[in-house]
Amino acid sequence: MALQNLFYEVNMQILDGKALSKKIEQQVAAEVNELKTKQGITPGLAVILVGNDPASAAYVNMKKKACDRVGFYSVTHEMPEDISQEAIEKTIMMMNENPNIDGILIQLPLPPQIDTTKILELVDPSKDVDGFHPYNVGRLTTKLDGFVPCTPLGVMELLAEYDIDVKGKNCVVVGASNIVGKPMAALLLNADATVEVCHIFTDDLKKHTLQADIILVGVGVINLIKEDMVKDGAIIVDIGINRTEDGKLVGDVDYANVAQKCSYITPVPGGVGPMTIAMLLSNTLKAAKLNFEKRAQN
Repeated sequence: MALQNLFYEVNMQILDGKALSKKIEQQVAAEVNELKTKQGITPGLAVILVGNDPASAAYVNMKKKACDRVGFYSVTHEMPEDISQEAIEKTIMMMNENPNIDGILIQLPLPPQIDTTKILELVDPSKDVDGFHPYNVGRLTTKLDGFVPCTPLGVMELLAEYDIDVKGKNCVVVGASNIVGKPMAALLLNADATVEVCHIFTDDLKKHTLQADIILVGVGVINLIKEDMVKDGAIIVDIGINRTEDGKLVGDVDYANVAQKCSYITPVPGGVGPMTIAMLLSNTLKAAKLNFEKRAQN
């Protein structure tokens, strides 16, 4: 076993989302430049940010900077914590009608007085660059083209970059959220993987993860996936992001120990996180092209 662990430690490869996200950004920027030059189009992204949550504000700021880097037009609607449902709905309907806005992003979570489901359903599906509208969720699960949530889409891009084919692989998705777990499972199924979804009510998580060729975890629990839960040579995708008491960013995987057993692993930070923003840019560019085609036909 010690020799096997040494083998994987030597041959383990980092899935570098930071490097790939830069490459995708450059591709998006080049296409945006072409759209501006040839069609006079500047892709536009609008963000709704409610309240003063530091993490949400930081995410929105990162997205704004990424938009600036690739040449998007972007606007952030900052709203107070006590905003009414009606006020947010009015803003979304205004953005739905605005021809300069191709993508609409609702920064979650929303405060408790807001009906989040109703808000997400109000976004025009053709501008739903987060892929949260039931229309796009349905298209994903039936393997039709639409907008896919950015984090799981980023994971698939990262696996593809390293020539990791999930077809026929045993994949265990830990976490069943609408934002990550469920769409992650759907994408893997669409790619012909054998998929198992585990969650808070799963009995004996270790029993499931030990059978996995690929473990994808995103639940927000530090060190949830430990060395004895992973078989030698497994591929680990850590989607979790947590802050320790001393302020360090870590994922859901006991990285130092698990890395010694696996063949590929994503770091935190620098793994899935940058890919999420890269896919938001990619989805917004896609929306801009579709909206241009739609206007050209009318």
